[in-house]
This record gives sequence, structure tokens and C-alpha cells, in this order.
Amino acid sequence: MLAQQRQAAILERVRTTGGVRVSELAGEFAVSDMTIRRDLEALHERGLLAKVHGGATKTGPSSTDEPGFDAKSVRQLPEKAAIADRAAQLVRPGAAVALSAGTTTAELARRLVDVPDLTVVTNSLPVAEILHAGGRPDQTVVLTGGVRTPSDALVGPLAVGAIRSLHLDLLFLGVHGITERAGFTTPNLMEAETDRALVAAADQLVVLADHTKWGTVGISSIVELAAAHVLVSDDRLPPPAQQILGEQVGELIMVNATGAGRVTRTPTTEGTAP
Repeated sequence: MLAQQRQAAILERVRTTGGVRVSELAGEFAVSDMTIRRDLEALHERGLLAKVHGGATKTGPSSTDEPGFDAKSVRQLPEKAAIADRAAQLVRPGAAVALSAGTTTAELARRLVDVPDLTVVTNSLPVAEILHAGGRPDQTVVLTGGVRTPSDALVGPLAVGAIRSLHLDLLFLGVHGITERAGFTTPNLMEAETDRALVAAADQLVVLADHTKWGTVGISSIVELAAAHVLVSDDRLPPPAQQILGEQVGELIMVNATGAGRVTRTPTTEGTAP
């Protein structure tokens, strides 16, 4: 097993159980204690876990912690790619769509380069750059303007004012966290306001969120779960979360990030995205 694969497995264990011991990991992966300590040090330096005596624990982020775009872009890559592949199938040529800021929406933008006659509104600098680099003369990209956040979102009154005059077919929304009580959340107050403006401007809301977003809470709620017409996630979403989301959102689509494009979904309801 490569060091990168071992570290990914260690990180998943920490996120699942809350903590790990060096001795247990060394036995499980059949490597030395020193190798595991180096793995934990590498993950600690990236801010992905907290080293403690004899092992490591979750970092315990607060509701206002906001990772940068680069830090988030290396997490859950297979899941984000599979989610973006499925979400792209919801977009029809000639549509007017919005993409909020986020690494999963940036993955979606890479797929939308191939869709003709699109108008794309976004408050994400990376999304705008991806579509601009695609060079399609039949696509129109509208960047909202605003104040830049650590996640490369443009937010604030300027962004909100630009969005409020628009009428869009679909919004693809990336989120920081999802819980039954708080709904879809973000750690940035101004980003929440901007996202709510995007939601209000769109006929249908499609949320893109991998399984790690479940149980995470940002300081500000964007909208409640029931506001989502579609939620696209991966099939590592815990069964209790699947049940709750299946009952709350219009349609829950789960993709298999490791299989050959297998897609599972809950029964659909009226009014979901095409």
C-alpha cells in the first residue's frame, strides 16, 4: 500500500471513530510505529487531524472554520468526480444555470464546458476560470463580483444585488455541512446570504455534497433540507442520513464513487430537476 493510500485510510478511520492509536494502525497496516507516526505527522501538518500522545484525533473544527479552496480540493476526489458526472446529466443545452462556490461545483464546471449554449452565473472565481479556459463562444459566463472569501467565493451586497435581478433554471449549490436541524450550512455569514439569493433566483435547487458533509454544521444556515429539489451525494452516506434526506429532499441521488458509474436513488417526487 502506498503512503498516500494508507494516509487516506487513516484519515477516514479518524473521521469515523474520532481517534486512532499508533500501535493499532501499525498492526493493521503491517508497518512500523515510526511509519505510522510519519503518516500522522503528514496529516497533522495539513490540518486534517490532531496528533496526541500515542495516536491522533479529529481536529474538532468550529462552526466558523472555513478551509481554503486548495485545502478542500484534495479531499474526497473520487466522490466529487462521481457527483459532478451525475449532476452534469441534469443540464440541458441552452439552459441558464448558476454554480455556487465550492470544489464540487468546480468539478461540475469542468463537465459543463462540453454543454452548448449555456448561460452560467457564478460567484466562484475557480468556476469562472474553468469555463473561460474552455473557450466556448456559445457560452456566456456571468461573474457576480463581491468580496472574496477563503474558499474563493465572491460574496456581500454587490454579489447579492447582481443575483437578485436574475431568473435561472437551475442552481447547483455546494455546502459546508448538512444536518437535520440546521439544514444546509456554511461557515461564512456573507456567503450564506449570497447563497440564499442564488436559491431565490433559481427555479430548482440541486445540492452537491459528498458523505463527509453530513453531521457538519457551519455557523449560518442557507436553507432547510426540504428546499432542495435534488441532492446528489455518494453511497458512503450513512444509512440514517440516507433515510432522513430521503424523507426531506425532493430526490436523493447517490453515486458509487468506486464502481463503474452505478447510480442509486430514492423514489422520486413531483417537481424534481429534469
